[in-house]
Parts: sequence; structure tokens; C-alpha cells
Amino acid sequence: MAHSALTPVFVGLRTGLHVLFAALAALVIVRAVVVPSERSGAVVALAILLLVSYALGGVVARAARSHSRRRLAGSAWLAAITLEWIALLWLTPEAAYLVFPLFFLYLHLLGRWWGSAAIVIATGVAICALGIHGGWTVGGVVGPLVGAGVALLIGLGYQALAREAQQREALMQELLATQGQLAATERESGVLAERARLAREIHDTLAQGLSSIQMLLHAAERADPERPGVEHIRLARETAADNLAEARRFIRELTPPDLDDNGLGGALRRLAAGQWQAQGLDVTVRVSDSVELPMQLQTALLRIAQGAVANVIQHAHASTAAISLETDGVGLRFTIVDDGDGFDPQAADARGGRSDSFGLKAARERVDQLGGVLSVESQPGRGTTVRVDLALESIA
Repeated sequence: MAHSALTPVFVGLRTGLHVLFAALAALVIVRAVVVPSERSGAVVALAILLLVSYALGGVVARAARSHSRRRLAGSAWLAAITLEWIALLWLTPEAAYLVFPLFFLYLHLLGRWWGSAAIVIATGVAICALGIHGGWTVGGVVGPLVGAGVALLIGLGYQALAREAQQREALMQELLATQGQLAATERESGVLAERARLAREIHDTLAQGLSSIQMLLHAAERADPERPGVEHIRLARETAADNLAEARRFIRELTPPDLDDNGLGGALRRLAAGQWQAQGLDVTVRVSDSVELPMQLQTALLRIAQGAVANVIQHAHASTAAISLETDGVGLRFTIVDDGDGFDPQAADARGGRSDSFGLKAARERVDQLGGVLSVESQPGRGTTVRVDLALESIA
């Protein structure tokens, strides 16, 4: 069993079951010794054999490597100790008490339905044995029935608790994975933001200054090519030109790799033709390569599109999607449309903690940082439209 917060509870229950079985078997042995009869020797020997067989159950379970072999070995072991218990019950009525821990074994190893059927059969065997040994009494009938009912309630509750623990463990693992993805995304966003900032700083300061120096020196060189010292001017101009080329190379290297060729449109088309198409989604990109946007904005829109399309592939069961960008020089509208299953946006907002809405929440936070508005239009069975509206003047 994978470790969880409820593991100590399960260990305690199982340990209690083992102790109960051993204590009841010891009670049978003590009874046979204290009140001797002609069957006492056989009772003691069979009770010890039953204890040894019970202890071998853990060894059998660990020896089986596959799940199917483990189930087969467990069923054979359970059948063996059941036959030994019936033989012991034939010799002494005190063995009827051992049926109670056996109830839990039936439920655990045979499942809900077969385990319940085995409990009913074992209860009938215990009642008949008590009736044969000491006569038919109300206690001999009611006692095993009450024990069977209690065992069913506890056993089924134990199984429900185990399933809940597994679900919680899976949810915890998903939460940890989401936190790791969030941390990686934040680190990536920080790196991209810093690269974009450095590129802008170099372009607006160093590159512009070198370009101005080059132009001024070139003008001085053409004004009087025979003047003494013109060679120094020519050398200064060539040095400025070389440094300007180097600065521009730095700017290209600092540009996010997804956007280094044809900007946002080229990056989206590469994703559509490669990664997204390979995952079964046909994406149409309507983003002009001639649209000039700040690198920070292009990076943000690219990440929003990647997150939205990832949700479409994972959850929408869509076959086609379209990404478009419209701008009038003052504002822009960035739209992602799919023909998938759709959903209820209001219900998704109400379940804000669900993992399915995490990408939408992250996109909304990114748009809020840009000073824009993200809207989602969707209906079950009618696809989804994610739209981003931004004013370009709000982008620093």
C-alpha cells in the first residue's frame, strides 16, 4: 500500500485483525488444555496448524510477483485455512469464534460480492456447528449473525476508506505535479521577461547609440576625405559598425527561441504543423507576419495560445481550432476558437480549484498583468471561444 495520511490507520486495523485471530486460536488451545477430552490433542495440533498456515499468508503474498499470481495464491491460502477452521470447528465449538476474523479476510481477498457470499456461508457453518455441539439456542444463532453483520459493516467501511485514501493520494500527486508545472512556468516566464527586457535595453541604448555614431562618422568621412586624420575617423566608423552588428546579434539571441524567425505568426504555424497536428488537432493560424508587436506581448500571446490549445487537446475532444489576431494599431484582439465539446464557463469559475480550470486561470492572470481582458464563450456541445482584448498603449 502506498504511504498516505491514512496508512497508520490501515496498519492498525490489520495488526488488530492478526492479533484477534491469534488470540482466538490461543483461546481454543487453552480451552482444550484446561478442559481435557479425548479430542484435546487433535484440537491443539489442528489449532497450531491453523496458526502456522495463517502466518504463512504473508510469506505467500510476498513471494507472488504479479498481481494475478498474488490473487491466485491468496485464494488458495484462504481456502486452506477455511478447511482447517471447519475441521477444527468439527472438533470443538470454541472454534466458532474464529469465524469473526475470517469474515474480514473474505472481504479483503474475495471482494465485495464474493466476500459477502463467503461470509453468509461461513455464518451458516458456524451456526450449524454450534447447534450440533451444544444444541440449538438463540445465542448460537444470533451471535454469528450479529458478528457477520458487524464484520460486513466494518469491512465495507474499510474498503470505502481505502478507496478514498487512494483518490486523495492521486489528487495529492496531481497537485504536486501542478505545483511543479506552475513553478517551471513561472521560472520560464521570468527568464523570458528578463531576456525581452535586456533585448529592449540593448536595442534602445547601445544599438541606437552605435548606429548614430556610425552615421555621424560616415558623414564626416564623406565631407572631407582628404583631411588629415580621416583614417582614424574611418577606423572609428568601422569599429562602431562592427559593434552595432554584434549588438544586433545579442538582441537576436536574447529573443525567445519560439519567436526568433517570423515572430508570433511563424511560431504558431510551427506549432500547428508540428506538435499540435501530431496530437490530432488541425489548427489554422491567421496571424500576419507583418504585424509588429512588442516582444513581451508576442511572448505572452504565444503562451496563452499554447495553454488554450493544450486544454483543447486534453479536454475538448476537438478536431479543428483556429487562432487569429486582429489589430488596428491602437488595440488588438487575439482569438482561439475550437469545435470541441464546450463547457459551462460559470460552472468552471465556481469550481475554481479544479485542475481542468488551472490553464484558464493562468491565462486570465497573464492577461490581467498586460492590462487586458480575457473572455470565454462556450456552451456544452458547441465549442469554445477564448478572446483576449488589449490596448497597445498599456504595454510598457
